[in-house]
Amino acid sequence: MREIVLDTETTGFEPSEGHRIVEIGGVELFNHLPTKNTFHVYLNPERPMPKEAFEVHGLGDDFLRDKPLFRDEAQRFLDFVGDAKLVIHNAGFDMKFLNWELRANGFPQIPNDRAIDTLMIARSKFPGSPASLDALCRRFGIDNSMREKHGALLDSEILAEVYLELIGGRQPDLTLAPAQPAARPGLVQADTGWRPRPRLFPLPPRLTDAEAAAHEAFVAKLGDGAIWLKRG
Repeated sequence: MREIVLDTETTGFEPSEGHRIVEIGGVELFNHLPTKNTFHVYLNPERPMPKEAFEVHGLGDDFLRDKPLFRDEAQRFLDFVGDAKLVIHNAGFDMKFLNWELRANGFPQIPNDRAIDTLMIARSKFPGSPASLDALCRRFGIDNSMREKHGALLDSEILAEVYLELIGGRQPDLTLAPAQPAARPGLVQADTGWRPRPRLFPLPPRLTDAEAAAHEAFVAKLGDGAIWLKRG
């Protein structure tokens, strides 16, 4: 199964108001494993960069002036993503910009149902908790120290790690074992010898100090009979 973890940077929030994509980054996963195949391009938006957007990603007019236009890179982008699912944090935003640019330049659009929204997954899995990319990195113990400003390729690489944690932890071996065919009379099936491997290093605790303290206070109110106080 091929997936592309994707991110964009833009000049603003709405393409219908004249805002444009200025950077696209993508990381390829195959069966939830990174292949080291990536896509990255800076784009000339053909308009000035607003101060607010520059403060987010640091891409200014002088830097982008000699970069290619979206229409010059659109086919290369489409060739890279192919028919893969697109893993995006806040997918509605990026898909809106990508499809506006594709439509405006005469290229086929990407169906919205091909997008996997990690923001929605995080909100469903951790209701009421912060679900920004930085917050999820803190929750899963993922190093994002190089993320001083938003950058499409770096954010895609970080999001790939977050995505694998959201769907069950970075243990792809547990899902990649080939299915065993049904036994047939007279057929001796070989033992493949595959076994799930333990983690080399334990995951860091996902409870915050505040959450742990709140749990201890709750248990204390239940008295000596609380099941949390019993040991097997």
